Amino acid sequence: MTLQALKSTRLITTDRLMMIPPGRENLPDLIRLKADERVFGWMLHGVRNESRTREELEDDIDFWEVRGYGTWCVFERATGDFLGICGLMERPDGRGVALRYALWPECRGKGYAREAARAALAFGHRAGLPRIIAVAREENAASRAVMADIGMAPAGEYRHQGHRMLVFESRG
Repeated sequence: MTLQALKSTRLITTDRLMMIPPGRENLPDLIRLKADERVFGWMLHGVRNESRTREELEDDIDFWEVRGYGTWCVFERATGDFLGICGLMERPDGRGVALRYALWPECRGKGYAREAARAALAFGHRAGLPRIIAVAREENAASRAVMADIGMAPAGEYRHQGHRMLVFESRG
């Protein structure tokens, strides 16, 4: 099998989205996204500087090679516009493989997060992951709504840096 054929199995196309594993060519978009408080202020460890984003990109590329799943860059098919990221990553707190998504605020209310998250979740279960979790702050109603709408069920809670964190799960 050629490298190109192998990579093609990692692409996800939905009605409106193209999801592509990140490459170095995506670094400028990722730097802008991860530095934006409106987007990454909700994420574990918060906003990232350029150096940290570079390191995370290299980690994301390596993660795909080792695990066969990871984070995708999400693009609108009709325009080619970069909308954000969505994917599956091992949580650093040992809770398991987690679905995560972070799209530009301008994308809110259009169903893009649901579409990307649903596709990533299905990919993960097809890849053999029996349980995938997702975590959101209690006050992040939009993220919680996405998790519920794609069929994830409440599975616990914990506190992190003064925030009540809600855990959802999907069993494949």
